[in-house]
Amino acid sequence: MTLEQGLAEFLTHLGLEKNASPQTVKSYREDLTQALQFLRDHLSVPSLGVGAWNTRTLRAFVAWLHQQQYATSTVSRRLAAVRTYGKFLCRQGLMAVNPAVALRSPRVGKKLPHFLTLADVERLLSTADGVTHLGRRDRAILETLYSAGVRVSELVGLNLADVSLADGVMVVRGKGMKERLALLGDHAQSALRSWLTARAELLAAEGRSSDAVFLNKSGTRLTTRSVGRLLTKYLRLAGLDPRTTPHTLRHSFATHLLDNGADIRGVQELLGHKSLTTTQMYTHVTTKRLQQSYHQAHPRA
Repeated sequence: MTLEQGLAEFLTHLGLEKNASPQTVKSYREDLTQALQFLRDHLSVPSLGVGAWNTRTLRAFVAWLHQQQYATSTVSRRLAAVRTYGKFLCRQGLMAVNPAVALRSPRVGKKLPHFLTLADVERLLSTADGVTHLGRRDRAILETLYSAGVRVSELVGLNLADVSLADGVMVVRGKGMKERLALLGDHAQSALRSWLTARAELLAAEGRSSDAVFLNKSGTRLTTRSVGRLLTKYLRLAGLDPRTTPHTLRHSFATHLLDNGADIRGVQELLGHKSLTTTQMYTHVTTKRLQQSYHQAHPRA
C-alpha cells in the first residue's frame, strides 16, 4: 500500500468509523496532502511507499513548515494530523512504531478568546429586522447562537425534531456526533417561533419540504459559510468588530455565564467540552477583566 492509498482509507475511517465532521475530515485531508506532497518533492518520487513515513523525513517536513513561516498553531495542527495518521498506519499493521511520536510540537502561546460585551451582543441582535422571512430567520440564528452557545456546524445541522420550544431545549450533535442538550432562553424561543412560521410560508412558496431548521431563500439547508456571511452583514450594520465570527458568540455565551456566577462544570456541559481544561480558558478571561477592574478602581492598586 502507498501512503496515498493509506490516506484515502484513513479519511474514510475518520468519517465512517469515528463520526468525524466533514470539516474535520477536510482539515486532515488538507494537512496530510501537504505532508505527502512535501515528501514526494523531498524524495523526488511520484508516489510514496510506507517506508517514506519515517522520523527523518517528517523532521524535514516540520523544518520546512518553519522555513515557510507558518504560524506556530498551524505547525502544531499539522503535527497532530501527522501523528494521528501514523497511529492509523500502525493500527493497520503497516508499521511497528509511529515515527511521528518522536517529533516535538512547538510551544503555542495561550490566546484568550475574542468575545463581545453584553452591550455589543444586544446591538448585534437588534440589527436583524425580524420582519421579512429572511430577517426573522437571521434574528433566530443570532439569538440561538448566543442563547445556546452552539457551534455554527451544530446550528446548521439542526432538524425540526431536535428542537422543543415548549421545553426550551434542543438536541445538538457536536464533535464526533456526540449529542447533548442545549438550552434556549425566552428571546431565542420567541425568535425561533417567529422564524418557524416564516419557514413554513417559505417552503410552501418554493414547493419544497425539508427537515432542516434553518433554510436559505431557496428552501434548502443553510451552510456554515452562509451563516458567516450574514453575520458579517450584521456586524457592519451594528458597527462592531469585523473580527467577530459565529464562534465569537459561543465565546461570549461562556464568558457572560461565568461573569454572572455560573458553575464552570455546568458551562462545560452546555458547551459540550470533553475536558474541563478547555472550558477553563474562559476563567482566564473573567479573571483578567476582574484584575483590570481592580487596578482601575482600587485606590492603592
